Order: sequence, then structure tokens, then C-alpha cells
Amino acid sequence: MTQQDDNVLGNYLRERRQRLDAAKLGYTLLRRRTPGLRREEVAVRACVSTTWYTWLEQGRGGAPSEEVLERLARALELSAAERDHLFLLAQNRLPGVTWQAGVDVSPSLQRVLDSMENTPALVKTAEWQVVAWNRAATKVFVDYAELPPAQRNILLMMFRNEEMKKRLPDWHKVTRGMVANFRADVARTGASEHVRALVDELCEMSDTFRQLWQSQEVSQHGEGIKQLWLPDEGVLELEYSTFAVEGKPGLSLVVFNPRQQHDRDCVARLMARP
Repeated sequence: MTQQDDNVLGNYLRERRQRLDAAKLGYTLLRRRTPGLRREEVAVRACVSTTWYTWLEQGRGGAPSEEVLERLARALELSAAERDHLFLLAQNRLPGVTWQAGVDVSPSLQRVLDSMENTPALVKTAEWQVVAWNRAATKVFVDYAELPPAQRNILLMMFRNEEMKKRLPDWHKVTRGMVANFRADVARTGASEHVRALVDELCEMSDTFRQLWQSQEVSQHGEGIKQLWLPDEGVLELEYSTFAVEGKPGLSLVVFNPRQQHDRDCVARLMARP
């Protein structure tokens, strides 16, 4: 293996630098013999010395700190995936969590939801805000479209609505697990400061939530069994599985699959109603 092959970080930085559009970034194209930005231009954008950045590309600059890597990622206009790769090359680890507030659901993801005709499914944020759902979810849980966006929060519905205690045979066990999972989601996505108002509201409205939140329990169960009592139908059992949405660290897809044939029949009857 050549020394050039060993310098994976320097090669990566150089390739990312050379692909940048100098004109788009406001630099003159006069006397520019190579594509992209010059080393000194990247150094200025990243607030590091040209000499040190040159050494870094040459494989002799030493291990850059997390702060410098973040500045380099911005200077080179790296995508989230490219930023992760930069950290893996430089420090053999992924970068720290950065909160992403985007909650937009792509049309293709909505089509995935809609394709599950008799399987309730929804997309939620790290704050447990429901931002997309399918028709089966509206029949089994609640018609989210009829709720104001601010009221489509699973935790608010769970602790504010007394009817939920009737619909969930194991309400206390469920809420304990939900709060522990919520805390894990908040930590995983770096959303601690962004959910402070929601947590304060929940603590004020529910002694149960306040006690559970203060217990500091954390868990991350991406799958399990949910029991739901429905009028005229009895107890419906659903196996739920949670999936991360690629490129959207704050979003999760939750699929509730009817567990047995009588559960599938129950959902089918609900779907047949207008």
C-alpha cells in the first residue's frame, strides 16, 4: 500500500475541496488552474492556518479536534453523511448528536404508510409529535387530521385524555415505558432543550408523568405488544416495530401489525366503516 493510500483523511479532504464550486461561493475564477477551492480558501473558511490545513491534507497535521472537524465540515459544505464519514476517518467515531428540527415527510414515505391498508402506521418526531399516518391508524387510534397540529402529540394525548386509561388495559405499565423511551429519543437526537416546554407542560398536567420523568428511567424498546380496548370489539393486540427514517434522525416510523387472525379481522371491520 502506498503512502497516498494510507492518507485517507487527507485524500478525502482534498476530494471534497476540489468538488466545491468556487464561483458559486463568490471566488474569482481568474488564475484558477485546478477545480474547486484552494487550500488557503478552505483554511480561511474553517478558521485554521493555511499551513496546518496543508499539512492535514498531506497526512501530517495531527489529529484534528471535534471543533475543528465541525468547522471543516461547514467549510467544505459536507452533507450529514459526509460529516459522519469525516469524523470516522479523523477520530474513528461518529460526531456528537446535533439536533435537526426538520419534520417534513416525503411523498414516498407517505405512500409507504398508505400501502399498509390494514396495518396502522405513523411517523413521529423525537418529541413524539405525530406528523404522518395512514387510514388504519385513524380507525384504530384517533383521526389525527381532525386534531390541531399542537394536539397530535402522543404523550399529551396519553396523559391528558382520561379515555386513554380505559382504552389501555395496562396504562400504568405502558406510560412508564413510553416516558423511558421518550427520554432515550430526546438524548439520541439532542433534543433536550427543544422539549423543555413540552416536559414542563406534561409535568404540570400530570403527577404521574412528573414522577416518571423525575425517576430518570431510560429504555429503548423498538418493538413489543400493544393492547388496546375498543368499544364493540374488545381487546385488540398489535405488535409494534419502530424504524429510523434514513436521513431524518428525529423521525421514526412505527408500524402496528395485528397480532392474530381475530385482530386482523377486527382491523378489517374498522376499515370497512365509513
